[in-house]
Formats: sequence, C-alpha cells, structure tokens
Amino acid sequence: MARGSFFAGIVKSGALAAALLAGAAVPGYAGDPPKLALTGSAVITTDYMFRSISNTNQNPAAQVEFDLTYGIFWSYIWSSNTAFGENIEVDYGAGISPKWGPLTFTFAGFWYSYPGDDDIGYFEGKGGVSWTTGAWTLALNDYWSPDNFQFFGESNAIDGTLTYAWTSKLWNFFTPSISGQVGFQSYEQNADDYTYWNAGLTLGFLEHWSADIRYYDSDYNEDQCLQQSGGRNNCDARAVGTIKATF
Repeated sequence: MARGSFFAGIVKSGALAAALLAGAAVPGYAGDPPKLALTGSAVITTDYMFRSISNTNQNPAAQVEFDLTYGIFWSYIWSSNTAFGENIEVDYGAGISPKWGPLTFTFAGFWYSYPGDDDIGYFEGKGGVSWTTGAWTLALNDYWSPDNFQFFGESNAIDGTLTYAWTSKLWNFFTPSISGQVGFQSYEQNADDYTYWNAGLTLGFLEHWSADIRYYDSDYNEDQCLQQSGGRNNCDARAVGTIKATF
C-alpha cells in the first residue's frame, strides 16, 4: 500500500497541474465560453496493470486522479502504489482533444515519476483519434518515449480499442459496456518487443460508480517478463477486478 508521502505527492502535484492549466493560453470561443471544471476519481483494483504487465508484482493497488478541463484543453494528476522507486508513482499529463464530427483527436504529453528514484522517471507523448457512432467507439493511439524508464531507450506503443456501450440500463440499475484492446510495444534496448491485449465488462451504477472485470494477457514468456518488469510472473494471463468512484 501507499505510504504517507503518497498523499503529500497528490496535494503538491494537484497544485502544479492546476497552475499549469491556468497559465495556458486559451483562444476565444463563439457563444457560451467553456468553463473550468475539476473532477476526480478513486480506484481500488486487484492489480495495477500497465499494457498487460503488473506494476505491483501482482498485488492490489489504490489509485487517485484529479482532472482539470477547459474546452478542448485538459490536464491531470494521477497516483498509485507501485513496485518501483519507493513504491509510489505520480503521473502528470496535459493535452488537447479537439472534435470534428464523430472524430475526437488527442495530442498530449505525460510524465511518469517515482518519488525517491529520479533515475527512472520518463516522458511519453501521445497522438490518437477515436470515432464514435451510436453505441460503438473505435480508438487508435500511439505512445512514444525518447527514453522509457531511462533504461529501455526509445520506445513506442500503438494500440486499438473497441467499445460498445448500452444506452439502456440492465435490471434498471447497471449501465453496461464491453471493450477490448490489442497493442504492440517496442523498445530500443534491454527488453524485447511484445504484443498485449485485454477484454472486459464494465458496469456503471449509482451514477458515480463502476465495477470492471477484465482479462489481461501478453505474448511475453517468463524470461522476457523478468527482463522487462523484474518479475517472472508479472506478464501472466489474469483476471483483474476494479471498483471506481468518480466525483
């Protein structure tokens, strides 16, 4: 579980994210101007999975996120317990998501930090597009880093996600959706490239809550997994359960 510095990191990082967004230049808008909105979420999950690899050595995780949005601009601060550094991860992100008809484009940058170990923090850029028609959404995203974990060199991950969300409630209580993802992660050095995938069911309920059960897997063997994650079994196929509350 996270230590006391987890909460201090959240407070400091949230202030930094707010200052970053407030200082951004925002163009003029016709009609009603966009409003600055602050939202957040809290998550309990049986495993912190990142591209189908456990980042908690197959242990549960508690995660908190705060988001600021203003029109097409957004930023966030996210944190979780992890197996790296002093067992704390704090991530920062900012970007824009302009829309054009059924298409939403995303251009963003992320910084993954591990308090207590500055030697593994790294930047990742994202470019993506999603297309929504009725209950279906198809998303394609590409993530590039100049030096992943300051160890793997240049890296690139590209993945596609397909989601179907029901518009009616199940048993007049749950709002269900199903989704699946397939991706490919490449590294310049010190780790083999691999393919990852997941599929699962999400049930929204009580407006601000959701429960997710998801199957994760990759094509890494145990030796490749040890080389990439530090654990031989972190890449095994598994089902992960998650409860999320938004506010």
